[in-house]
Amino acid sequence: MILGITGTIGAGKGAVVDYLVKHKGFTHYSVREFLLEEIRQRGLPEDRTTLRLVANEMRQKYHPAHVVESLHARAKDCKEHVIIESIRTVGEAEFLKALGAKIVAVDADKKLRFERVTGRGSSTDNLTFEQFVHEEDREMASTEPWDMNVFGVMNMADYKIVNEGTPKELYNEVNRMIEEIGEDC
Repeated sequence: MILGITGTIGAGKGAVVDYLVKHKGFTHYSVREFLLEEIRQRGLPEDRTTLRLVANEMRQKYHPAHVVESLHARAKDCKEHVIIESIRTVGEAEFLKALGAKIVAVDADKKLRFERVTGRGSSTDNLTFEQFVHEEDREMASTEPWDMNVFGVMNMADYKIVNEGTPKELYNEVNRMIEEIGEDC
């Protein structure tokens, strides 16, 4: 089973991934970590703007699904259950769906997501609410095939999770999702 995880900033994609890795035996491949490797090799600042610029550069140069294709190539030798986290372009989603993968979208209230983002202390998440809104708007609906279109990917999702409750409620929803789409994968 291959799952592609998409969603809004701070919605809980990482919490879904952590649960699936720890409790369902999935192997995790992260677009964010893939891009941070490249950024570190280039000696660039580790922030959301650089993540987006490097991702778009790679997608423009090679193919709109290049980053996810690269992660999928790494995953070929892994266990049966794979998660590729942070699907951001329609091309990435189309690539995964062509392989029989399922796309899972995670969302939550914007203010709640901002609180989560600033609370996690990541170098790429040190921003004001206005910056958060601006960054998210830039990621939501580009018409360029190589640029982020989270809204478009979320509309392609096979399953949607609204994460505004407790961790236990989120995990119950993840279990329902696995039951619902698991037999189709």
